Amino acid sequence: MLLVMVRGRNILLNIMALTTALAPALPSVAASGATTSSPTQTYRWTDDKGVVHYGDSVPPEYSGRERSVLNGQGVEVGHVDAPKTAAQLAAQAEAAELARQRAQRDQTLLSTYVSVKDIEALRDERLAQIDGQLQATSTYMESLASRLGALQERALQFKPYSSEPNARRMPDDLAEDLVRTANELHNQRKGLDAKHQEQTEMRAQFESDIQRFRELTAKARS
Repeated sequence: MLLVMVRGRNILLNIMALTTALAPALPSVAASGATTSSPTQTYRWTDDKGVVHYGDSVPPEYSGRERSVLNGQGVEVGHVDAPKTAAQLAAQAEAAELARQRAQRDQTLLSTYVSVKDIEALRDERLAQIDGQLQATSTYMESLASRLGALQERALQFKPYSSEPNARRMPDDLAEDLVRTANELHNQRKGLDAKHQEQTEMRAQFESDIQRFRELTAKARS
């Protein structure tokens, strides 16, 4: 029994000595193996005629184009996009800004309203305000039109509108009042049209907000 233990101890010592002797050579063997197994990198690009090329480097005339990076097995492991033009960069920036605005609008919707009824209540309130403004403007325009009609009727008594040979020249204050009233009526008509347009756009915006709020809340519940 003692003999077996001694032999076993001698074998173990021999193995340890052999390992120590080979240790300096192990890193070089490992390094050699790593160098041998390193994959080869290949590029794939397309020329002006649409022909696909492969190579370990891209010719200078095609360095500004998009290209794929392939490993030793021909599998794409990377991709280099072509530099973007000024128009593409501008479009990209515009898209990013629209996305930012959309995200900000979504956050505002979720933080401002609790339900669709809240949006509808605010919509009805805002539209009612515009309806009141439209009614007031229409009433004012009616009074302006009536005044303008009376001034025009009065102007018929003077030259150059009167056919009477003894008709007098139109007084300056009457002419000024005619022009002022006609201009005011014209401006109010433009303002009325603008209010109608504002009302239409506001209604469309609220409908868009309602639809988007439903989408966001449905997504949150799912």
